[in-house]
Amino acid sequence: MVTRLKEVDAVTVGLGWTGAIMARELTKAGLHVVALERGPDRVPGEDFILPSVRDELRYASRLELMWDNSIDTLTFRNFPSEQALPVRRIGAFLPGEGVGGSGIHWGALHWRFLPSDFRIRSALTERYGANAIPADMTIHDWPLSYADVEPFYDRFDAICGVSGKAGNLRGQKIDGGNVFEGPRSNEYPNAPIKSSNAGLMFGAAAKELGYHPFPAPVAIASAPYTNAENVALGACEYCGFCNRIACETNAKASPNSTLLPVLRLEPKFELRTRCFVTRLNYDKAAKKVASVTYTDMGTGEEYEQPAGVVLLTSFVFSNVQHLLLAGIGEPYDHATGSGVVGKNYAYQFEAGAAAFFEDKELTPYWGSAGMGMCIDDFNGENFDHGGLGFFGGGYVTCNTAAAPPIAGRTLPHGTPQWGSEWKRATVKWYHHAARFNTQGSVYANRDNYLDLDPTYKDAFGRPLIRLTYNGTENDHKMSRYLLGKLEGVIRAMNPTHYQMEPRPKNFTIVPYQSTHNTGGTIMGADPKTSVVNRYLQAWDAHNLFVEGASVFPQQHGYNPTGTVGALAYWSAQAITTQYLKNPGPLVQG
Repeated sequence: MVTRLKEVDAVTVGLGWTGAIMARELTKAGLHVVALERGPDRVPGEDFILPSVRDELRYASRLELMWDNSIDTLTFRNFPSEQALPVRRIGAFLPGEGVGGSGIHWGALHWRFLPSDFRIRSALTERYGANAIPADMTIHDWPLSYADVEPFYDRFDAICGVSGKAGNLRGQKIDGGNVFEGPRSNEYPNAPIKSSNAGLMFGAAAKELGYHPFPAPVAIASAPYTNAENVALGACEYCGFCNRIACETNAKASPNSTLLPVLRLEPKFELRTRCFVTRLNYDKAAKKVASVTYTDMGTGEEYEQPAGVVLLTSFVFSNVQHLLLAGIGEPYDHATGSGVVGKNYAYQFEAGAAAFFEDKELTPYWGSAGMGMCIDDFNGENFDHGGLGFFGGGYVTCNTAAAPPIAGRTLPHGTPQWGSEWKRATVKWYHHAARFNTQGSVYANRDNYLDLDPTYKDAFGRPLIRLTYNGTENDHKMSRYLLGKLEGVIRAMNPTHYQMEPRPKNFTIVPYQSTHNTGGTIMGADPKTSVVNRYLQAWDAHNLFVEGASVFPQQHGYNPTGTVGALAYWSAQAITTQYLKNPGPLVQG
């Protein structure tokens, strides 16, 4: 029997970055907000303290902060003709679980998309001709511009205490920053974090080659910082334990360290943990979601929570699954190309390299995950694609830092994985190896999508979400081009030897690559080709707002979190200043 609860003003389904932002902005507007989180609570001063937080085995290897695949997972295949199989242990990407979500364990790289990214289909057509875009490349322009979202990028920067160096301050280009970025209204809240020895070498070599190196922008405070919510963040201690692990000093921004300290004191905010939302209860005639149904994971009891506004603030896969199960929007049909829910799934196309320097001490044991030197000369439309046979691009970085004891051992190809020779190689190269990465775009393709699996179900009997994804010819050509540019910089660094690591032909779900999953509930200007409008409001349910990277029409050459946070603030402003005054569609379809 389902217990029906008293209606509240708003409910969030998930409490990561977008859930925390929306809850904070709506409570400030006077709304009573209930946050439903499927995982446990996580409190920095209780859960992320020394010495237990510096446990690479617990967090980085055994993935304590990640998705629980025993309850819910997804199925995967490379091609529509294949049988998809359940992912029993997450590997290629690591969605977080519990209060804070993936915002706890992320590497905190904090980028803004380029102005041309927001109008990429128009930009490519204008520059290369009306027939230049392949028919199977289903990209489209965002329904808002860089200028629209820039003030909200700025707000999110101030919440996170981002460290970096502006390269375009109100239209003035500044050497030492990213001169390719869109104009910023303000300098970064904090100066850049320190660079590694390898990063400094990379920057010098890149500059000699005529490129424009700059320190990576990271949501890690380089100095003690008080954010826009008057919450104090500590300074980075360069402890070396960062990726997949929480921050012991609250220097690495998370929802838990930046917004939850204020939300927990807000009388209009209520947090319910270990509450697994199983269903959005959709009133199709009224074009609204009347309530959500969830199961208390401790007691097994089912509850129905009515709400005036429903905020879908889960990870990409869950956002899509909820809409498909509720019948909100037309499911994408790969065979015909019709429908929108599940369309334009995209990932991040990364490929790396390693170099070894017998005569250089690179101190890999200290640092933070985002401590890197970058070049952006080959991202988006920063360069001419004429005659190259691909579109898109990405940034190139030397990200050698934070090499903890288990996973931080970069060794030459061919080294045994255990035994005396492995030990000798570890001793020889641990202090003398540098890691590099190319982080490339994935422009949406009609063959990459999400739908409901016809065979496999989760612990609640719901069909699992099915991921059909593989790298395209465009992706591989783009990646090889970036690797070629990276190899030129590595050669200029004069290593003892180096090794390039191109992507395999077919995507594999097993080794980690990135958690940068996007698409499936894409935003747009037309309900026939998108799921949500420019304010992230569902076309088919006016009180439902879908937040997060699932709304990206395609994935550009940057980490998505900066744009995810900015869009949440953009959406929250539309709700509080427009929707609450006159509930209904904010854009006429």
